[in-house]
Amino acid sequence: MPSAITSVLVANRGEIAGRVFATCAAMGLNTVAVYSDPDADAPHVRAADAAVRLPGSTSAETYLRGDKIIAAAQAAGADAIHPGYGFLSENAEFAQAVTDAGLVWIGPPPAAIRAMGSKVNAKALMDAAGVPVLKDIDPAAVTADDLPLLIKASAGGGGRGMRIVRELGELDDAVAAARREAESAFGDPTVFCEPYIERGHHIEVQVMADEHGQVWTVGERECSIQRRHQKVVEEAPAPLVERVGGDMRARLFSAARKAVESIGYRGAGTVEFLADENGKFFFLETNTRLQVEHPVTELTTGVDLVEWQLLVAMGQPLGEAPVAAEAGGFGHAIEVRLYAEDPAHDWQPQSGVVAHIDLPAKTRFGLLERPGIRVDSGIVDGSEISTFYDPMLAKVISWAPDRTQAAAILARALADARIHGLVTNRDMLVNTLREKDFLAGATDTSYLSEERVAELSKPLAGDGADLVAATAAALAQAARNRAAATAIPGAPSGWRNLFSDYQSKQYVAADGTEITARYRVGRGGAVELPDLEGVDVASVTSDVVVLVRDGVARRYTVSIVDDQVFVDWPGASVTLTRAPRFVDPAAVQRPGSLLAPMPGSVIRVAVAEGDRVTAGQPLLWLEAMKMEHTISAPSDGIVSVLAVEEGRQLSVGDVLAVITDEESPAE
Repeated sequence: MPSAITSVLVANRGEIAGRVFATCAAMGLNTVAVYSDPDADAPHVRAADAAVRLPGSTSAETYLRGDKIIAAAQAAGADAIHPGYGFLSENAEFAQAVTDAGLVWIGPPPAAIRAMGSKVNAKALMDAAGVPVLKDIDPAAVTADDLPLLIKASAGGGGRGMRIVRELGELDDAVAAARREAESAFGDPTVFCEPYIERGHHIEVQVMADEHGQVWTVGERECSIQRRHQKVVEEAPAPLVERVGGDMRARLFSAARKAVESIGYRGAGTVEFLADENGKFFFLETNTRLQVEHPVTELTTGVDLVEWQLLVAMGQPLGEAPVAAEAGGFGHAIEVRLYAEDPAHDWQPQSGVVAHIDLPAKTRFGLLERPGIRVDSGIVDGSEISTFYDPMLAKVISWAPDRTQAAAILARALADARIHGLVTNRDMLVNTLREKDFLAGATDTSYLSEERVAELSKPLAGDGADLVAATAAALAQAARNRAAATAIPGAPSGWRNLFSDYQSKQYVAADGTEITARYRVGRGGAVELPDLEGVDVASVTSDVVVLVRDGVARRYTVSIVDDQVFVDWPGASVTLTRAPRFVDPAAVQRPGSLLAPMPGSVIRVAVAEGDRVTAGQPLLWLEAMKMEHTISAPSDGIVSVLAVEEGRQLSVGDVLAVITDEESPAE
């Protein structure tokens, strides 16, 4: 039987490391962090009692080096290792190495991880255990009758290595791309195929098992809203299960128990299923670790899953299952993943510094006073989102007595959030939580279609808000400049004892629109706004402007970081860029230039200089944040310049190629 744990090293980073540390602190356990060079000053490092550097920047050099992590635990005096999720959390060899080193592994036995580590083998085991499964299809034996089908990585999840194939001619390229992505993310290029259910529901059951043979089924979750097969919104209980009713929940729980009992499971895990609209379901995979979306289960059942991971690792029996767990939970919880990405432009991941982030929350990492908002995040002001890791900024979770209220308070919390420095999916998340099909529970894995994403990605601020925001920004900037702008102490910039011409400031909105904000200050400090009819200025400071329209006053908070101006008010925000007074000649883009939309490395080039291409034709592929991104030709033409080769590391804005008309060759 494992001995008592006194000190835990978390072999991970970001919010999951902070989440585990929070429970360890509540249990009186010491904590140890590990960190790569880019993470040297990360919040999870500061949250731990001790920290050990893993030299290097990439995952392969740091968080995927099991030998370095075990050595770090031994050096820091930790007696247990918690893997979090991702990285080495489902690596049976690492789990065995931890045990062989005399440390406590806070996870399932290596044999159970190994059994579920290959999705191909896992499905065979589940079939033998009586769990319903979808048949496997050998990629080399696919026929038109098998379409559509889904290609999946055998060694991992998170959407990496997944491709949907609807045309037989797409199969070879899709399999090759899936293998490359699987190799990059998991170190194993093995892929397999299975039938693709077009309008499926992603349902999963949380399990907790001890070494004494007892298994809890701790409610179910629905995670059907996904982009690129990665979850974006997660809920407990599952709207589909609530809608279908009958014995669906009991059948799911029974299948999940069979799955974990058949492999001698111990600790926290998730058994995932794909269900149709009528409640028929099939086994997808077993995640032998804590899930990203575990907070919705904690908030609906009152069970601290990390605490029970630790207790089970110390040999404690589970005892009687919580009533809420067997009932599917009390109330409703919704989690959204706030990413540094641009949904309106093919979900392009963003990198850079988070200048400011303020997410309204009642608690962080723990069970909350209800109803309310919980935030799990490893990001603070000044954090850098690098190209080496996932671009998730935070998980924001709500709990309320019913689903409608949970969606409302989560949408409001996100809408009121102040997030400065990077483009995020915040507006899309808020619009989703307020969308009629979502509120009706009519969501499945096809919910985020291209058309719907375009609609959901519209800014929360609405039409006309850019000019109002620009005006507030101009007035705040004027207040900041008052000392330098006038010899009269306290007078605002642009003050005259007689009215003169309007002052103006130029900005560029997020969509590239140029905006001119005009104002004029006269006797008594009265401010005229010629472009905002019916709007009066109530007060102006260097960071808050109060504007009044039709008797309704609103406070606009203005923050300036370098050339960016962030204007926030209740329920919306606008990001502006101050237009330069003079154009830098080096910034002028060559006609026909195709620029890198994100930082990353070139993994494949499909064209050469002189090739004729058509609009939409793939030209090259980039790897960024463990995902593969296709760069296609924006128009018909000739590749007159090819500026990259395989293996080149790129920054945002680097020239990839120049596409020109045949009649107008590049100079």
